[in-house]
Amino acid sequence: MDEDPILVERRTGYRVITLNRPQRLNAFTEVMHKALRDAIADAKADDACRALLLTGVGRGFCAGQDLNDRLSQAGETSVLGGALEAYYNPLVRTLRELPFPVVAAVNGVAAGAGCNVALACDIVLAARTATFVQSFAKIGLVPDSGGTWILPRLIGAARARALALTAEPVSAEVAERWGMIWRMVEDTALMAEAHKICQHFASAPTLGLALIKRALDAAWSNDLDAQLDLEREFQREASLTPDYAEGVRAFLEKRAPVFSGRKQR
Repeated sequence: MDEDPILVERRTGYRVITLNRPQRLNAFTEVMHKALRDAIADAKADDACRALLLTGVGRGFCAGQDLNDRLSQAGETSVLGGALEAYYNPLVRTLRELPFPVVAAVNGVAAGAGCNVALACDIVLAARTATFVQSFAKIGLVPDSGGTWILPRLIGAARARALALTAEPVSAEVAERWGMIWRMVEDTALMAEAHKICQHFASAPTLGLALIKRALDAAWSNDLDAQLDLEREFQREASLTPDYAEGVRAFLEKRAPVFSGRKQR
C-alpha cells in the first residue's frame, strides 16, 4: 500500500504539512495535489490554526511536477494547462490568501513548480544545502505557478529573466543575498527555526497579520493614493479587533499581550 503523499501534524496553534514522496523528491502528482488541497482547507477551517508550516521529507522540498504522471499509456505527453487551472493556480492563490502566515522550510531542491510554490509562501527559510531552480526551460516550458509574477518582484527583472531562460540553480546562500528568501540556516537548524517562527505566529494577532498579507499583495498593483486608502480601511478593521485592544492594554500595563486571533471584541 502506498504511503500518504501528504503528512499533517497538529501543533498548538499551527499545522505542519509535509510533502511525502521522498523517492521522487516530493514531485507533484494529481493524488498529491488533492491531498494537499484537502489538508490546507482543513487547516483554514480550524479556528485554532493560526499558522502553517510547509516542508518536505528527505532530500528535496519539491521537484515540481512528476513527469511520469504526465505520460499516457502510449508514452505520449499531454497538452498542459488543465493541471494549472485545476491544481497549481488554486494552490498558489490559496497560499497567498490564507488568513494566517505560511512558512516554507525548504529542506532540499525546490525546482519548477516546487520552487514557485515555496516562493508563494509568506516566509521562506532554506537549509544551506537547498537550491532553487526555474527548471522549465530545460523541457521547453514556461515558468508557472506564479513564477513569472513573483520572481521579478523578489529579485528584479534582470535576474528573474536570466534564471527563467537559463534554468540555472540558485543556492540558498545566494537566494538569501538576492532577497528571494527570508533566511538561510544550517541544515540541522532548519526545522527548529521554522517551528520557532510558527510558534510565534500561533500567539500573534492573527487578524492583523492577515490584513498585512492582503495589504502587501495589493501594493503590487495599487498606486500610492489607492494604497493609502487601503491602509486606512484595513487600519479601521484592525482597530475593531480584540487583539488591538489587548495590545494597547498590555503596552500600558507593561506586560506581554495575550492575543486571541478572533474578530469580535
